[in-house]
Amino acid sequence: MPRSDHALVVVDVQNDFCPGGALAVAGGDQIVAGINKLMPEFGTVVLTQDWHPAGHSSFASTHADKSPMDMIEMSYGPQVLWPDHCIQGSPGAAFHPDLETDRASLIIRKGSNPAIDSYSAFFENDHQTPTGLEGYLRTLGIKRLTFVGLATDFCVNFSALDAANLGFEVDVQLSLCRGIDLEGSLNTALEGFAAKGIRSVD
Repeated sequence: MPRSDHALVVVDVQNDFCPGGALAVAGGDQIVAGINKLMPEFGTVVLTQDWHPAGHSSFASTHADKSPMDMIEMSYGPQVLWPDHCIQGSPGAAFHPDLETDRASLIIRKGSNPAIDSYSAFFENDHQTPTGLEGYLRTLGIKRLTFVGLATDFCVNFSALDAANLGFEVDVQLSLCRGIDLEGSLNTALEGFAAKGIRSVD
């Protein structure tokens, strides 16, 4: 029987983050079958979905003389500029076609505010504006979370750290994640997991 107090959070397994997508993570499609196989072990499955309006402020295309992967300062802190990706309603924003989305009890769409990016499943990048996920999980009595998905060093990372800061027990199943590794960001994420007591599971 699945544990009622343990939820699986599947982060951003979307076409634009898979090979051929606008912001492809190497091997991003390789984790889909394993995630599907894992889902029945959990009483609650949550999916997150990057869901940007066109012209989002995190897109390099909205800033003169900037290129993807450049860094800028926003009102809420440093921001990586990305290629246009996961635009609301576009094929790239859709979940990978093989992902078993019917198992989800909740889908959290994030990054909809054009002025602020949102990596975490819990907060926008100002670390203050909530998505509502915490309240949902608390209502269900969830105490432990396992994270899988894309990308290890960005949206999975921020989600896992926020979950730990909110007092949840947190696992990250690394075999069912893939990373971008932008200037050492993957190693930084793994060090951050260890420092927060987040269990990295193979």
